[in-house]
Amino acid sequence: MRKIVVIGAGKIGASIAKLLVHSGDYDVTVADRDEAALGRLTERAPVRASRLDSKQAGALAQLLAGQDAVVSATSFDVNPQIARAALAAGCSYFDLTEDVATTRAVRRVAGAALPGQIFMPQCGLAPGFIGILAAALSQRFDVLDTVKMRVGALPQYPSNTVKYNLTWSTDGLINEYCNPCEAIHEGHRIDVLALEGLEHFALDGLEYEAFNTSGGLGTLCETLAGRVHTLNYKTVRYAGHQYLMDFLVNGLRLGASRSGRRQLKQMLEAAIPITLQDVVLIFVSVSGQLHGQFRQITDARKLYHRELFGENWSAIQLTTAASAAAVLDLHFAGRLPECGFVRQEDVQLHDFLDNRFGRYYATDRYAEEIPV
Repeated sequence: MRKIVVIGAGKIGASIAKLLVHSGDYDVTVADRDEAALGRLTERAPVRASRLDSKQAGALAQLLAGQDAVVSATSFDVNPQIARAALAAGCSYFDLTEDVATTRAVRRVAGAALPGQIFMPQCGLAPGFIGILAAALSQRFDVLDTVKMRVGALPQYPSNTVKYNLTWSTDGLINEYCNPCEAIHEGHRIDVLALEGLEHFALDGLEYEAFNTSGGLGTLCETLAGRVHTLNYKTVRYAGHQYLMDFLVNGLRLGASRSGRRQLKQMLEAAIPITLQDVVLIFVSVSGQLHGQFRQITDARKLYHRELFGENWSAIQLTTAASAAAVLDLHFAGRLPECGFVRQEDVQLHDFLDNRFGRYYATDRYAEEIPV
């Protein structure tokens, strides 16, 4: 039985722990400084609980001693320290961050990895599964032209002015809306501004909008450099959301400073309720030369909230936790690179979807090959 530490007993950390421990193959310890959160989790799942401030290096090192892997589901700013503690303890490291600087810091730590020890950040939905899917579609082409990646975690029943409900980390949401975004345009790697690049599209008769947000590409800009003409990632929302968020972030300049972002977080959490009744929309479109024709292949998936282990799980909660649990499984099954820094695009799509946790991504999807 593999020994795993999950750091963070919040919604996603608790979900990862439940998936792993209910599989019967993992001995799971969950660490958090919030005793109430740990108590709620241990009432629902047979996990070990450890009270920990992850910023305390000594306590962190003691916790990771003898463990096979650590999964960070806490604030992105402490991930580099957790990665360094994992390196010292000789255990593999996984996280969910969308923060580009954090991933670069983890990658530097991974340069000193021991044999059999991997460091794999960005193991959620976006970045995460979206990169696995986009890489798999890209590999089907003889020559790539365009890769478009679109993801949205949306309320199933939008009923407020911003047509949105909080479904995951507010800090992560604000980062996506405020930080610079990577892209490839006309073969050149560039930075673009969040909340720009607005576009509209329809799926299943519903109208959506999409716009630039930070972090969703993961490491694909590097992986596809020199091979693709256009590569971009955008977040999907219901029409009208971007205009209102742009007014707050840029019009009122709440995204320009730490104090402004704190104020924005307070405003959002005070005015926009959380919902578990959500839908995750995943849309990847790739075009290029295939068998002498200019073709487009599209994969679109809609994943809904559901009941699991006698509880209501939101779609974003399940997809994020399932992705992390799946790559952890694949690591121990020897299906990933054996040492050092591991990208999401190193994961084979068929391995992921055949995995017991990756199967939660199965859906009636719309996969088409369209000559252009």
